[in-house]
Amino acid sequence: MIKTEMAAALNEQINKEMYSAYLYMSMSAYSNKIGLKGFANWFMVQYHEEMYHAMKLYEYVQRQGEDVKLEALATPPASFESALDMFTQTLTHERYITQSINDLMDLAQSLKDHATQIFLEWYVTEQVEEEENDNDIIQQLNLIGSNPHGLLMLDRDLSSRMTTVPTDFSKGVEAAAA
Repeated sequence: MIKTEMAAALNEQINKEMYSAYLYMSMSAYSNKIGLKGFANWFMVQYHEEMYHAMKLYEYVQRQGEDVKLEALATPPASFESALDMFTQTLTHERYITQSINDLMDLAQSLKDHATQIFLEWYVTEQVEEEENDNDIIQQLNLIGSNPHGLLMLDRDLSSRMTTVPTDFSKGVEAAAA
């Protein structure tokens, strides 16, 4: 069983991960609207990853004997200035999530909650990957500049991204991953 303070912080993180999924779903919808189907695919894959992150937390909180407390989610933006704007916002958001995960790790360490520290190590590693992916795409978009041919080539590349996480959580995250 985890301490109440840790459970509250993990519940807050569940809601942050759910908002992340919501944000990326909005970006996917916008990308589809403007004809960037590859970008739409990339953001929808990201949506599934964020839902997986939320569900891992959800199940961990329950396995620790605590209640899951879901909050209302803020409305994400529905339109964006450009593909670069979407990825700049994505990187900013992922940095916010990274800081939140680091804060959770600090809290777990201060509470001497070794189980939660071990659990959170996966998220620490995941956030390094998230920021690296966003930075790579931002670099490509900066190289492309206003070249529509370059944008379409990147769009084609992003269309090949596939979901690598389970998407059916009806039997739980662990069962879905097996």
